[in-house]
Amino acid sequence: MSKFEDTAFGAGHDHIFLGAAHEDNERRTWMVIALCSAMMVAEIVGGSLFGSLALVADGLHMSTHAGAMLIAALAYTYARKYASDSRFVFGTGKLGDLAGFTSAIVLAMIALLIGYEAVSRFLSPVPIHFGQAIPIAVLGLLVNLASVWLLSGDHHGHGHGHGYEDDHDHEEEAHRIFGSAGVFAVSIFEEGVPPVFRITPETASSKLPADAVSVTTVRPDGTRQTFAFADRGSYLESKDDIPEPHAFTAVVLLPDGEHPIGFEEHAHDHDSAQAATQRDHNIRSAYIHVIADAAVSVLAIIGLLLARAFGWLWMDPLAGVVGALVIANWSWGLMRDTGRILLDMNLDRRMAENVRHVIEDNGDTVLDLHVWRVGPGHMSAVVSVITREAQRSPNFYHAALKRFKGLSHVTVEVNPARAAA
Repeated sequence: MSKFEDTAFGAGHDHIFLGAAHEDNERRTWMVIALCSAMMVAEIVGGSLFGSLALVADGLHMSTHAGAMLIAALAYTYARKYASDSRFVFGTGKLGDLAGFTSAIVLAMIALLIGYEAVSRFLSPVPIHFGQAIPIAVLGLLVNLASVWLLSGDHHGHGHGHGYEDDHDHEEEAHRIFGSAGVFAVSIFEEGVPPVFRITPETASSKLPADAVSVTTVRPDGTRQTFAFADRGSYLESKDDIPEPHAFTAVVLLPDGEHPIGFEEHAHDHDSAQAATQRDHNIRSAYIHVIADAAVSVLAIIGLLLARAFGWLWMDPLAGVVGALVIANWSWGLMRDTGRILLDMNLDRRMAENVRHVIEDNGDTVLDLHVWRVGPGHMSAVVSVITREAQRSPNFYHAALKRFKGLSHVTVEVNPARAAA
């Protein structure tokens, strides 16, 4: 007979998995819509009063820009308003990813339209009114730069070309031990989990059993702590976390004796490698829209200036083709990343591996494990465990898994070994 329990970490069982900057990003998105709407009205009214078709056309283009922003803004507002609605089984945290996927499709359509128009102008060139076109392009660039500035408060989700399969580890520089037992790299690993020691053999003959290795830290105040290790296959990992700060002498005990290593505290740049679980794709989609528009404006200005200076009328449509390709590339990246989340793909295989290790280090067996994202900075896990310890309830495993940053919701099924036999 199995024991089943579903408990969300945090204050209560509320299933609210919105990003940490949700309200701030919502406010910024509405500010960009207000800016774009004001420019749209000014250009359409001004173009109508002064007989400038180009100004009216740019105003209509600005309306599509504001419409794209509206998708992101409404997603933020709806997700916040219905965050506690029980009809959403795992909250509304993924609504931003749905909005991001929709925006990616809109971006792809814009790229196709720009590309079509550019090819048409290659085949059938049209006269260019430089006196109007260049100032309008400059004005559009200024509006887009202002929009970029308004959206730049979230520095965690603006990458355009980075996928989620980044294998970068948050490790301090490895210290190497050369001994009679072989060559080993000793480092501190802390990606998604509290920091732990890792000892990795660098030669084929350097494999050691976990119980033959230990590390004792000696801090400046004389405090000592000894760490036992577990076998992770290709490396050994300490079973206990390393308390901050990471400034100490680590005495590594191997079969051939002790090897002292000095560790110093280093600042960690968390903005340089944001995890897939933390990125807000809704603000990212809004940001890509304004960046794409700004890029097209820059290319248009360059193309127009060269066309006016040298008579290269083909430069204007060429700039359009380049802009379309850039936008299409960003659109594909956004569509791919949000699609993975909407299909509940496991974006953090390392977290799933670490969850499995924590449970199996306690002598239990993981029968089934699923880890997926339910919102920016929030992961959910469903774990089925086989245990021989009759006193272990789901709460035991919840307590063990609270060490993982971003694991906001956990469901545990406990199966006694005799029932699983």
